[in-house]
Amino acid sequence: MQDSGKTVRVLRLLWTTFQSKSIQFKLTVYFLILILFPLSTLGFLGDVIYSRSIERETNQHTIQIIEQINKNVEFYIHDMENMIDILSQDPNVLTFFQIKSNLENNRVDVETEVRRNLANFKHVHPEVAGIVIVNPNDLYISNEEYRISRDPLTNEFWYKQAIESKDQLQLISRPLGRNLTAGINNTADDVVSIIKAIKHPTREDVIGVISIDLKLDTIEKMIQGITLGKSGFVYITDRTGEIVYAPVNPVVNRVNPSWLEKKHSHAMVKTILNQKHQIIYHQSLYTQWKTVGVFSLSETLQEVTTIRYYSLIIGMVTLLLAFIVAFIFVSSIVSPMKSLKNLMKKAENGDLSVHFTHPYQDEIGQVGNSFNNMIGELRNLIELVYQEQQSKREAEIRILQAQIKPHFLYNTLDGIEWMAEEQGANEIAEMIGALSNLFRLGLSGGQEMLSVHDELEHVRSYLIIQKMRYENKLDYEIICDPGLEHYQVLKLTLQPLVENAIYHGIKARRGKGMIRIQAHIRANELCLTVSDDGVGMTEEKLKEVRDTLDRKSIESAATSFGGFGIHNVNQRIKMSFGDQYGLEFHSQVHVGVTVHIWHPLIRR
Repeated sequence: MQDSGKTVRVLRLLWTTFQSKSIQFKLTVYFLILILFPLSTLGFLGDVIYSRSIERETNQHTIQIIEQINKNVEFYIHDMENMIDILSQDPNVLTFFQIKSNLENNRVDVETEVRRNLANFKHVHPEVAGIVIVNPNDLYISNEEYRISRDPLTNEFWYKQAIESKDQLQLISRPLGRNLTAGINNTADDVVSIIKAIKHPTREDVIGVISIDLKLDTIEKMIQGITLGKSGFVYITDRTGEIVYAPVNPVVNRVNPSWLEKKHSHAMVKTILNQKHQIIYHQSLYTQWKTVGVFSLSETLQEVTTIRYYSLIIGMVTLLLAFIVAFIFVSSIVSPMKSLKNLMKKAENGDLSVHFTHPYQDEIGQVGNSFNNMIGELRNLIELVYQEQQSKREAEIRILQAQIKPHFLYNTLDGIEWMAEEQGANEIAEMIGALSNLFRLGLSGGQEMLSVHDELEHVRSYLIIQKMRYENKLDYEIICDPGLEHYQVLKLTLQPLVENAIYHGIKARRGKGMIRIQAHIRANELCLTVSDDGVGMTEEKLKEVRDTLDRKSIESAATSFGGFGIHNVNQRIKMSFGDQYGLEFHSQVHVGVTVHIWHPLIRR
């Protein structure tokens, strides 16, 4: 229930998001869905139906091949069993079964006749590697196979296995470890032993064992030319799961014997070497051997993959053409609306020079005409407001400048009066000279801009006066990067900040203080820095100063840190060049205050 509610909410969110998209996007999506749905449905169903048909036919073909191989193998094994039955009825063989030792008189004659018969069988059946006849007294006759050691053959596993299962034919693939050779030019890996216990013609007791070695190349020739698809193959296992014959293939050893445990016929799909393989096997009721067919489903369905590939290309081309047609059709409707929307966005961002043009007087054309009329009215109103604001700014700048100049003059005259009472005329002359230079640079012929060099000389004159006033209380350093003499700055920018540093930083600290003034270019802007090592400001006081700088009202700065001075400098810069320029304060208690003045680069 919870999952169902969550799904509904997700679907609603997706639907809401889709509805908020543009009309062009929604119309294009609708067209594509109408085209894509039948294409994908037909492509998917066709692919599934054809894939299943190919797989079914391949499986049937594989089953037929496996059944045919089973019949051929059964024919050869049955032929070997018939040969054993014929030999078991031969009088000489029956006589040999009764011989108890090599000393009996008729032994040589009997063995000679038996070997002649074995040679005839070998000549008629070249697939036979060798025949061995063993009687219960550990005597044996063979045409091409010999005992390897003196150990009794009656103690061999294959002999005992035949005696214990006297009514069943024993098949041993690759009889390794037995005390017999495998004939001429053969090894135990090259043959399959067909073994059967021989019972007395009139009694049920076993009188001997006959073993025939069938050459494996007989089965190999039968299977060698058979392929399932491009790389599929067939192999045979015995009743214990051991491989009787298998072609050289890396997949054979990766087929788990546990997959073939079920009796009779079975089919399955397994992943081998990162590929899906179809495994089909059939067990012979006569030999108990299993014939296994293995082929790659990927290769079998390669034709389906090719058809799918071409179908995908055709579908994509069709979809692309449909998308182009849908885009052209939708664009003819949406493009004028999109153009009008972009013009409105520009007008929203302040560009009132936009104008909408549409060749037709439909609904969109009528909306566009109304938009053009609205933009014209806005331009007229903004022009009136701009003229009023420009006049107001010019008046404010003149008022601010008038407030800055007398403010410092009073403090300077007070210093001259104090120095005249305490010291001689030479220092007063130096002080008056500095004051004269200060006024000269400050007035600057009525110009609002000074070179960076003159602005630094102006503040140097101010610092000379203040250093003489405070004696050992104050020291200063002025640093200017080379090349800045080609740039200009608003006059009376540094002096209020230096004055603020003296009265609120250096004066309040113990011992001698340092004021450092730097001029350099940073981030393609002019940066003037005034720093002191005075008492600094707390976080609360620093926040108050920054808030004061953000306010545009002059009255709000009257009682704040620095008074009118820093507020006036900040507002002059912002009014002249924009809000991205101005003052930036940093401070730590007992460390000092650093002020960055950000000013545009203006060449002389």
